[in-house]
Parts: sequence; structure tokens; C-alpha cells
Amino acid sequence: MPRLPRLPLQNLAAFRAAARLQNLRAAAEELSLTHGAVSQQIRGLEEQLGFELFHRHGRRIELNAAGEALLQGVERAWVHLDDAVHMAAAASGSTELRLRLTTLPSFAQHWLMPRIARWRDRHPDIALELEASHRVIDLQREGFHAAVRQGRGPWPGLQNELLAESPFVAVGAPATARRLIGAPPEALAEEPLLGDVDSWTEWFAAFGIKRRIVPVASFNDAGLMLQAAEQGLGIALARELLAADALADNRLMRLSSRSITLEGVYNYHLVYPLALRDWPPLVALRGWLMEELEASGARCREKAA
Repeated sequence: MPRLPRLPLQNLAAFRAAARLQNLRAAAEELSLTHGAVSQQIRGLEEQLGFELFHRHGRRIELNAAGEALLQGVERAWVHLDDAVHMAAAASGSTELRLRLTTLPSFAQHWLMPRIARWRDRHPDIALELEASHRVIDLQREGFHAAVRQGRGPWPGLQNELLAESPFVAVGAPATARRLIGAPPEALAEEPLLGDVDSWTEWFAAFGIKRRIVPVASFNDAGLMLQAAEQGLGIALARELLAADALADNRLMRLSSRSITLEGVYNYHLVYPLALRDWPPLVALRGWLMEELEASGARCREKAA
């Protein structure tokens, strides 16, 4: 295979901007260059490589297969360059390290955010930038260092480590719980149920109860469901981990001592590019998450007992 030429960084920057924006004029504005300069740099890159990177439709451009392949590699390289700059700045003492983390809104709101102050106390030199999203974000393409995900894995190109196995528990507001103390599981079927039909059907089946389930509300985010339960709008079947703080503070109470693992509902994993495995900020995050999750689980067990 012939050796590829060294590619000028400014040409790759022009290609990256144009590929992301699919518009040469917008790429030129982002890079503070002229339209002609960006076009020339991309043409120069294509001439060096010996093949085109875009389909051109008048003023509109679209990545072809070769361009898509190159963009993936360029985005990975940009993440490493960005990390190297921040690490160099931190080593010089001029700035702090930065770790970009993405996770689900429910995990961010109900578990991670209440503990962020402890992270800052433990690692004041590592700034944690958090993105809460339901999207499965491409870490390398979008410049993230790690993600906390629910799933089974593996995720191609990423290392993953199991963080927590979180069973589901039935919870309700204190007033609801006091009314249901000593009641059999069947009594819960008469209450306003929050969540999806399949989960509640599986929960009641664990007690040998067959009922037609008609929830009063369903949610695309577990955090919203927990808020509704706290406000007394109904009872929820929630991950024990997400409900841990509300249970500890008596904002929610368990309605049964039994917890179950729902079929098809997956555990929490920490995922990250393998190249970052020994990067000090990621090592710090991994250790801190494990420590906090263990403490949270112990608190749940103590409360249940």
C-alpha cells in the first residue's frame, strides 16, 4: 500500500468544518476564512489524497463514502489533540483539566447532580462537563471522553465497565405509603399507577397476581416519573438507584420489601475510548463513581432493612 502524504492541519480543519456543516460558506464563517480559501484547502486535500471526499450538488456539498471514513478518523484525532492541549495547559498550571461526560437525564438529575459537590471537593483540578441526553452520543465524533449508559454492550470501539445493577422497587409518596402499610400486593393494583404496562404486569406477576394494568401516566424519562410519584400523583416502579436519595430523605417510601429485575431493562455501564483508559481524569472518575455507587447501594440496603 502506498504511503499517504503528510496532510496539512489547516486542510483537515477546513475539511472537518465543511463535513460537519455541509456548507462551504458556513465553514468559512466558522473558521474566519473566505469561501474561496476553504474551497481551495479542501481541493488541495483531495489532490493530495488522490480521490474526492464530497458529492457536489451546485452550492451544496455532501460527504461521500471516502469522506465519511476520513471524518471519523479526523474526529478521533481532534479529540486527542484537544485532550493533549488541555493536559499540557494543566501541566503548565494555567488551567484545570476538563472531562466531558454524557449520560441519561434521569441518572444526571436524580443520582449524579446531588453528588457533584463531592466530586469537586475530591478533584478540584478536574472540571466535569456534563451533557444529559437521551441520544446515544458518538463520543469521539462529538468530543466526549466518557458516558454512563444503560445497556448490555459491547459498544463498538469503546471499553465498557459495569457500574451498577439496579433492581426495581415500588415507591410512593409518604401519605400513600402510610395508607398502604400492611396491605397485600393486590392493593397496589387499585392505586393510580405511573409507568408502562409491561413493567407493572411483570411486577405483579412476580407476586402471582394477574391483573389488567392501566397506568394513569407514562413517561419517556424516569426522572419525571419519580417527580410525579413524590407529588402524590400515583405510585411508581422505579430503579432503586435513582430513587435512593428520595427514599433516604423520606420523600418517597417503599411499598413492598420485594425488588425485581425487569426483563429487557439493562444495567448502568461506564463507556470510554480504550485510548483513554489510563488518562488520569478518567481514572479518577471511574474510582469516584464506583465509590459513590457502593455508598449509595449500602444506604439503600440499610434503609430497606
